Amino acid sequence: MSAPVPAAVVDDVRRRLAAGPGELTPHRVAEALRASGAPVGDATVLAVHDLLRRDVLGAGPLEELVRLPGVTDVLVNGPDEVWIDRGRGLERSAVGFPDDAAVRRLAQRLAASAGRRLDDASPHADVRLADGTRFHAVLAPVARGGTALSLRVPRGRVWTLPELVAEGALPPEGAFLLEEVVDARCAFLVTGGTGTGKTSVLSALLSLVDHGERIVLVEDASELRPDHPHVVALEGRPPNIEGAGEITLQTLVRQALRMRPDRLVVGEVRGAEVVDLLAALNTGHGGGCGTLHANSAADVPARVEALALAAGLPREAAHSQLAAALDVVVHLGRGRDGRRRVLELAVPERGPDGLVVMRAAARLETDRVVPGPGSEALAERLGSVAW
Repeated sequence: MSAPVPAAVVDDVRRRLAAGPGELTPHRVAEALRASGAPVGDATVLAVHDLLRRDVLGAGPLEELVRLPGVTDVLVNGPDEVWIDRGRGLERSAVGFPDDAAVRRLAQRLAASAGRRLDDASPHADVRLADGTRFHAVLAPVARGGTALSLRVPRGRVWTLPELVAEGALPPEGAFLLEEVVDARCAFLVTGGTGTGKTSVLSALLSLVDHGERIVLVEDASELRPDHPHVVALEGRPPNIEGAGEITLQTLVRQALRMRPDRLVVGEVRGAEVVDLLAALNTGHGGGCGTLHANSAADVPARVEALALAAGLPREAAHSQLAAALDVVVHLGRGRDGRRRVLELAVPERGPDGLVVMRAAARLETDRVVPGPGSEALAERLGSVAW
């Protein structure tokens, strides 16, 4: 095995190639190596060519990780720390970068490919790449340990409920319950923390929607990929360098309501769009749904209240709208083994003070569903007999 090519040699070749026009070829790399006074063997030329090619194509050194089967996230915490998630918790990878400058170059190239600026004046970016990968970066020194990257890799195809059962994400009886939630046209939220599989579960559930219905998706960054013949997807847009051209989720929700949706879906409720979504679900748009970050099903009313208050909706009105609009919360989490699971189904209940609280209707264990105090209320919403 040949010795690694010194980083200084690679940088010198990079500068020489950038100084003149032409494609990146082994011949040009060999010429640049000769001009720099470095040894020019076939192995050296090919090694430098491969390093530079990875530097300008795809995700660079991370490309091999992005393409691994089952990988959902690739995380870089500086040049020496690269982690992946294959659904069983984070795993340290052997892949690394020569220095933080290499991580920074990759971050800037990926951001530029999506039309975003990433430099000291604008040291963070959140974009969707051409292949659907969600990319986020924070440059050093804002990221103290070195430039930090996050790549959320889209799955090649949508999970089905039977596959989720086979993976241990929920028991068969729990899958049956979720099918009933969709068939009954319940308005529901899929909740959980970051990386708990909210998008995967929601895509699987939307794939169950009757093919005669029209689904209109509203997302900040396109991630939902339901296996359904009639899907219209709307995607938000951040402001450009001049601060103009932004299209918010709130605007898109209002546009979606004019597009005759049978199912209005907000990929991630995290701002003022919650007010428009609640209003829509209260004006005849049954079966609407979305995802929401929450630590537990019980925290959902407080989370919705906070978002609604920030958008100017009073507390009492927010709870009133929530009680009338929402039928079910499907809460996800990670077990101690790092696996993503559907943990609980809960239903909203309005108390004497007018505030909404969530009642656990079903707790999903590994091989069974355990009814909770809200099971009868859930059965009523589903039009079935309590189990």
